[in-house]
Amino acid sequence: MNRQEKTAFVESFHEIVKDAPLIVVTTYTGTRVNRLTALRRALDPVGIRFHIVKNTLARLALQGTGREILGDHLTGMTALVICQDDPIAGAKIIRDLFKDLETIQVRCGYFEGDVIDADSVKGIADLPSREDMLAGLLATLQEPARQVLSVLQAPGRDLVNLLHNYEQKLSEAQDA
Repeated sequence: MNRQEKTAFVESFHEIVKDAPLIVVTTYTGTRVNRLTALRRALDPVGIRFHIVKNTLARLALQGTGREILGDHLTGMTALVICQDDPIAGAKIIRDLFKDLETIQVRCGYFEGDVIDADSVKGIADLPSREDMLAGLLATLQEPARQVLSVLQAPGRDLVNLLHNYEQKLSEAQDA
């Protein structure tokens, strides 16, 4: 790769990482190329990118993104997993796919402006998804209205039950 190609790569990689909500730094020592290719193919359709980048080029690309702190963790054989959309869903996918690959280990991650350790990346995967949180919020918002409706319906419901019981008592008295 000549100097112009490196500059172009750094600029394009800078654009990829500058708005990414979740970046996971991994090591892939001992992983076969065909397994890495299969991993890339599994991650691409869901909007997650798996990049094996020279550490110096990755550090240059991280400059000016607010994610420069990851540069300290770029040593040895490093791959970056970049989630562009929903970080929680991305962490779940990463956790599930990496479970089968013992040779790929999570070193750290970048989430919400902080560098997090490997256990915290797994912890993010355990959080409820955005859809689950919205469903819970909707249920919480609907609960008071449902309770008020139940209180308003109670006298009518009780009257119907009373009349039904009285009707049954009269029919039993006629049968006897």
